Amino acid sequence: MNIGGIPVGRDADPFVIAEISGNHHGSLDRALAIVDSLAGSGVHAVKLQTYTADTMTIDVDREEFTIQNPGSLWYGRTLHDLYSEAMTPWEWHEPIMARAREHGMLCFSSPFDRTAVDFLLGLDVPCFKIASSEIIDIPLIRCTAATGKPLIISTGMATLEEIEDAVAAAREGGCEDLVLLKCTTSYPARPEDSHLLTIPDLRERFGCEVGLSDHSLGVGVAVAAVALGAVVLEKHITLDRNDGAVDSPFSLEPPEFAQLVTETAAARVALGEVRYQPTEAEEGARGRRRSLYLVEDVAAGEVLTEQNLRSIRPGSGLPPKHWDEVLGRRVRESAPRGTPLTWDLLAD
Repeated sequence: MNIGGIPVGRDADPFVIAEISGNHHGSLDRALAIVDSLAGSGVHAVKLQTYTADTMTIDVDREEFTIQNPGSLWYGRTLHDLYSEAMTPWEWHEPIMARAREHGMLCFSSPFDRTAVDFLLGLDVPCFKIASSEIIDIPLIRCTAATGKPLIISTGMATLEEIEDAVAAAREGGCEDLVLLKCTTSYPARPEDSHLLTIPDLRERFGCEVGLSDHSLGVGVAVAAVALGAVVLEKHITLDRNDGAVDSPFSLEPPEFAQLVTETAAARVALGEVRYQPTEAEEGARGRRRSLYLVEDVAAGEVLTEQNLRSIRPGSGLPPKHWDEVLGRRVRESAPRGTPLTWDLLAD
């Protein structure tokens, strides 16, 4: 499959997505600066989130509308307040997308309701992303799938049954190009909560491409995911992890994104194939392995002993596995120190 003309699959480098989310800190200039910071990094796409506080929730200050987890970055805030800060104004989408195109990157978004789907279609996005929390919004998935665009679905928090329902809705809606992303919906996510062995299982169960939406710190989890078959990688981007933006504490800074691209591409090509013979690059090194050599001058008829024969580098003589076989035999002709031992040198 491809997204916006970029191949996505195991025969291509990982498709890397930089998620801006609310890290623009309420400034279009900062959002554009984030896009600019990715220029030349190898990142394939910038991603936005398309919602308003009122399309996400309602402004009610009751317990269930407030983030209750004391370990959360957003503990104590109401959902409406958080989304009011984190939203990307819809009028910013077009200039952000245009800036991404200037740098040779795609730009798309996660819609959170039907109005966002229609809005993004008007901007001709190359694909859509369903966020983890929306995986249970079957009408939204059907609506998005019906556009005919490639669809990426994050699976954070989801049970197997919920993923099955979402995939069925996407396919029934007409989606032909589907990617599922393994995701752990905690911020930041601990590596031990990533459970990356789910990645090949998702591919086998659902017959689609699979990737990782990663909220862990650093690039190690993403590299491991590629080794297990991930072909799409999504991480958050910030200019400065300490700038106070809503998602900055678990986001990568621009130099780290360049490292992410480089290291995951290396991981992908390192997989190679099942191989039990030397590579072309190793052929020269084979000559530097140990072999059996005369380490003293020997006369014709002389017996090979531990004093005049050793296993040393380079590898022009008989392999060391023949040591017991040749020790005690006589040489056919005299030979100087430094002569590789060959069968022809041995007397019958």
